[in-house]
Amino acid sequence: MKIKSVEPFILHAPLNTDSISDSTHTISHWGVVGTKIVTEDGLEGYGFTGTHAHLPSDRLITSCISECYASMLIGEDAQDGDRLWAKLARYPAVQWVGRAGVTHIALAAIDIALWDLRAKRAGLPLWKLLGGATVDRLEAYNTDIGWLSIPKDRLVEGSLRSVEHEGFRRLKLKVGHADPMIDIGRIEAVRNAVGSSVTIAIDGNGKWDLPTCQRFCAQAEALDIFWFEEPMWYDDIASHVALARSTWIPIALGEQLYTAEAFNAFIASGAVHYVQPDVTRLAGITEYIQVAHTAHSSRLPVVAHVGDMGQVHVHLSYWHPATPMLEYIPWIKDCFAEPIRIEDGHYVRPQMPGAGCTLTKDAIAAYSRPC
Repeated sequence: MKIKSVEPFILHAPLNTDSISDSTHTISHWGVVGTKIVTEDGLEGYGFTGTHAHLPSDRLITSCISECYASMLIGEDAQDGDRLWAKLARYPAVQWVGRAGVTHIALAAIDIALWDLRAKRAGLPLWKLLGGATVDRLEAYNTDIGWLSIPKDRLVEGSLRSVEHEGFRRLKLKVGHADPMIDIGRIEAVRNAVGSSVTIAIDGNGKWDLPTCQRFCAQAEALDIFWFEEPMWYDDIASHVALARSTWIPIALGEQLYTAEAFNAFIASGAVHYVQPDVTRLAGITEYIQVAHTAHSSRLPVVAHVGDMGQVHVHLSYWHPATPMLEYIPWIKDCFAEPIRIEDGHYVRPQMPGAGCTLTKDAIAAYSRPC
């Protein structure tokens, strides 16, 4: 599988509503930013990272792909995944300017595309190429009903619809108001509506400080919170350790961690209970596997953050034995040849060869932006 070309792309796909907000972000589109890698015999592999559809920063990613990495890939054998990952990840000049951030997520897109190629060459879905499914069914939890921008009455309506009509038994609600008691009221309203058998996780997107989180958790414990995701600033290990010791609510995090080493530090310090790696933030599937194995060896569950909106992570989640569930956000599913699909609150296992990343011609035509 000799590589012939590396072709970056940028898509800005509209959300399924006008806009959404969490405690720190407001967006109207999701960026699908990555590359198509073509072999000399015409096989195409797709890989991408997820962004906030900000064209100037998206162009930094595609520029890194085309200007820094492409020349190191042309003529190489796409089957040599580990060697190519190390060649790009440890290239001195690129490593000098960034061991995370733009260079890392550009590498993520490339690594995913290479895995997509290898799975397509084998004629297998990625989960099968990796070694086969370890579960018969993969439960989904619905994040898309829980945005901070949704008024409380609509939050309750959406939660009930998700449970009663769509089969979800797990929900995630965003928190992060200046007054945390507003969030307590929103969670309480949903809990009263859906009952005690539905799990409710919450996500702060790094908004609050340690004292605020401790006061909030003291009130929230009575509401049976499944986990508190990203309660504080993403890199603050000490505060996460302190919070974990002061509440029984489990801590979840990982979507803002770029490297296996960052995950190692949080895991070793006891600062996280649910490990949430993301192939679009880490350097692709190769580094995701490293993180998932580390978490599993520490007997911690792995629940991916879906910056890819689940297209790749559904494969990894069906395969990896530490994964009990996967987040569901359906914003970009219709951009792909085999979109993620939910039946009765569970992910349908993908069947097409590859990693689930092949874009449709219609999506490319409708949503492409200039690199």
